[in-house]
Amino acid sequence: MILSHDVDGPADGPAVVLLHSSVCDRRMWDGQWNALADAGYRVVRPDFRTCGQSPAATEPYSDEGDVLALLDSLGIERAAVVGSSYGGRIALRLAAAHPGRVERLVLLCSAVPGFVPTPDVREFGAAEDVLLDAGDLRGAAELNARTWLGPEADEAARALVRDMQLGNFEGAEDADGELEHAEPEVDLSALRVPAAVFGGAHDLPGFLALARDLADRLPDATYTELPWAGHLPALERRDETAKLILEQLR
Repeated sequence: MILSHDVDGPADGPAVVLLHSSVCDRRMWDGQWNALADAGYRVVRPDFRTCGQSPAATEPYSDEGDVLALLDSLGIERAAVVGSSYGGRIALRLAAAHPGRVERLVLLCSAVPGFVPTPDVREFGAAEDVLLDAGDLRGAAELNARTWLGPEADEAARALVRDMQLGNFEGAEDADGELEHAEPEVDLSALRVPAAVFGGAHDLPGFLALARDLADRLPDATYTELPWAGHLPALERRDETAKLILEQLR
């Protein structure tokens, strides 16, 4: 199965793949989509399994394998990959497994393979589990919007996160977790792909520390801390995030 996705921009333009957070689906990139295509990039944004319009898997899979299959179907040999949170985790796994296919990484408040949750992240997870165990999917979606968006997010962004996360919760109800391959180990110190790592000053402390550590562990990385951002800068300052991404791609 090929992931549900959008493609825009010139067919001969340099390829950019946008990988969404697990809280979201591909709509999280609405604020950057046109700017990238207008700048001459061939822009691809998929929905991961059970997110947005991509259904649950019916056979063994990995998210990075799904992304690679999508690139193959589009005839894209090499691409820059922009990942937000969980999307950054998958971008790192893709770059580790297929380094020749990834030209550059732009990582926004990225998770990492093998991340061990810090106490603040565990506290959030426990609160989410209470709501999910009670069947309160809307309450859990509201908790995610409240936790992951920074102070500059407007109500439209909060409503979109609630909607995307609710859809992901509903999609996951049909998923067989045993079909997903175990996460591979990734030696971050061995990744030679240029990377721009961004952290959000208003993110949970565990994720902010993770962004700083990720930049230190990658051999060819820069680190920028966004003083205005929470965990999802693409939804908090849409135009500014588009400019940040374009600066890194150029």
